[in-house]
Amino acid sequence: MNASALIAVPVPNDLERLHNATYDALMWALARPGTVQSLPQLGLEAIVETLVDRECRVFSGHKTLLPLIASTGAAISGARDADHAFLDLEAEAGIRDLAVVPAGSHLYPDDGATVFSGARIGEGQGLRLRGPGIETYKDIRLGGLRPDVWTLRATRCLYPTGFELFFIDGDRVVGLPRSTTVEVL
Repeated sequence: MNASALIAVPVPNDLERLHNATYDALMWALARPGTVQSLPQLGLEAIVETLVDRECRVFSGHKTLLPLIASTGAAISGARDADHAFLDLEAEAGIRDLAVVPAGSHLYPDDGATVFSGARIGEGQGLRLRGPGIETYKDIRLGGLRPDVWTLRATRCLYPTGFELFFIDGDRVVGLPRSTTVEVL
């Protein structure tokens, strides 16, 4: 018997595989800004179940998510204190919340929030993305968002400060890290 046969490796269950696949999709979405990644499940619920735990402060503009968020043990907070914010950026209230989510500081840029919003990927406003993870530029279209999202993001995401922004459309996700510049076409 060799030594590797003695090493116990836990076998992930179905829920762990789902969470791992969700996490992988989110990380690849940030690593390759503007590239559509596939989530293993529809909607924001799998993201809440994957990322949110009792160490998090979470804000949700979606009242239907609050029971699920509460079940994780996370602290439900206001937008200005949130580690994770689930916003409706098609609504004026979502823009007001985006204006106050944490953007970190030059000393602690990682204090910036991670923001999630629904969007229509592949339709709507044309955007040109540039920055790390993009060879030259990447053109995408995102609909179902207020036009002032982009001006607000530009004023709040002054690298290294800012927030990560994910757009969810069914089982598809696009990520925009704070380091990505967005030109509205």
